[in-house]
Amino acid sequence: MSKPPFTVRALGEVAIRVADMGAMVRFYRDRIGLTLLRGGEDAPITFFRIAGGFGGHTTVLALFDRALQEDAAGGPVTGAQSSLHHIALSLPFAEQEAVMRWYEETGQPYRVEHFDWVGWRGIFTEDPEGNVVELVAYDDTLLVE
Repeated sequence: MSKPPFTVRALGEVAIRVADMGAMVRFYRDRIGLTLLRGGEDAPITFFRIAGGFGGHTTVLALFDRALQEDAAGGPVTGAQSSLHHIALSLPFAEQEAVMRWYEETGQPYRVEHFDWVGWRGIFTEDPEGNVVELVAYDDTLLVE
């Protein structure tokens, strides 16, 4: 099999079907700190900016109201049965302490995992519909050979 004639350079978008748009908008805006690009708590579709992206395409999180977007089969489910395993959002290692303090101040449950083979530390939480959200950072002091 030959190699594709292109190279993927970045994540463009993560899209999630949601049951409670208001709760999800508040979580990603107020707890995670993403910038709202379009939509909002009462919108059928909401877009958040994750990062500058690549080639003019901003990396975004898109939330689609399940009631308006559901197919005849009922669409995907959330939580452990979801087709979405988790979303990993990158940030500087130095900011992870602030994340943990913020989660503690706001009562947001979380857990921390270290991936020493690649030098990553992930802070895991869940959004209001049970989807796992990881805030991950690299630090070379975490590397174990």
